[in-house]
Amino acid sequence: MTTLMTFLGSDFAGTPTWTWILFMTLVISLLAFDLGILHKDNREIGIRESLLLSGGYIGMALLFGGWVWWYLGAESGMDYYTGFLIEKSLSMDNVFVIALIFTYFAIPRQYQHRVLFWGILGVIVLRAIMIGLGATLVNEFSWILYIFGAFLVFTGVKMWLIADQEPDIANSPILRILKRFIPVTNGLRGNAFWVKEEDPSTGKMVRRATPLFLALALVEFADLIFAVDSIPAIFAITTDPFIVYTSNIFAILGLRALYFALAAMIHRFHYLKYALAMVLVFIGSKIFLVGIIGKIPAVISLTVTLTLITGGVLVSLWKTRHQPT
Repeated sequence: MTTLMTFLGSDFAGTPTWTWILFMTLVISLLAFDLGILHKDNREIGIRESLLLSGGYIGMALLFGGWVWWYLGAESGMDYYTGFLIEKSLSMDNVFVIALIFTYFAIPRQYQHRVLFWGILGVIVLRAIMIGLGATLVNEFSWILYIFGAFLVFTGVKMWLIADQEPDIANSPILRILKRFIPVTNGLRGNAFWVKEEDPSTGKMVRRATPLFLALALVEFADLIFAVDSIPAIFAITTDPFIVYTSNIFAILGLRALYFALAAMIHRFHYLKYALAMVLVFIGSKIFLVGIIGKIPAVISLTVTLTLITGGVLVSLWKTRHQPT
């Protein structure tokens, strides 16, 4: 018992081990409830269910942020909420790309939740690796934050300039590589990612991937690309790995649940990209302003971020109010 208490009370990445265990237990419980009870059968998820499920995830994220505020202090709480808001907003572009992936592979709506769910498990691992690497680099080389800042400013300007362009799924390099090295079936095989089929030329049973697996691989790759933007953005807010990781994961959990509602009206948020571009430029510029005016308070970062994103949503809804759904 003493050894267990010592282990739980020990620090892991600057935060007591038991807080990490608490968070991972909460995430695993939410995912188990989602897949094991709510969606154990393949079926289409409607907009109402999508909104309710997402509301539950967002509610849990906000409650967890309240606990962070109480346990780690007001500044950590505001950093968590700022990171959550930034990740949630930046992931809006990810929803658009996921919708294009599902359209390209003609994935029926009743199988889309399966892809998104297993994609979340990959995100949990990938984000842990990337955030752990980022935290290590920041601790060893504090000047790397300036590289993060310059990258965010560059990315924000680039996002503004290419806001009207759509990704070309058919010519994706990762898709060409997958098709080159992995045998793929000529169509879906239900909800299976892999199947064994007879090769007509040899008569032998061959293990093949289905288009559902290709869709999952591209969804994971898309998240990896978006993480390159979002992780430096949250490190520009705080370098606490616990705040960075928990805010990232909670934002992704809720957004994947909200996908089925957002996918039907993603065209209504076109101008949000410009607001996100300004958020990235603001967050990146903060790093350089520290040496001039000192650290910008967390409440200002949260207020500016919330104002820009809210403005982007309102302008988008107003500009596209006459567009058909």
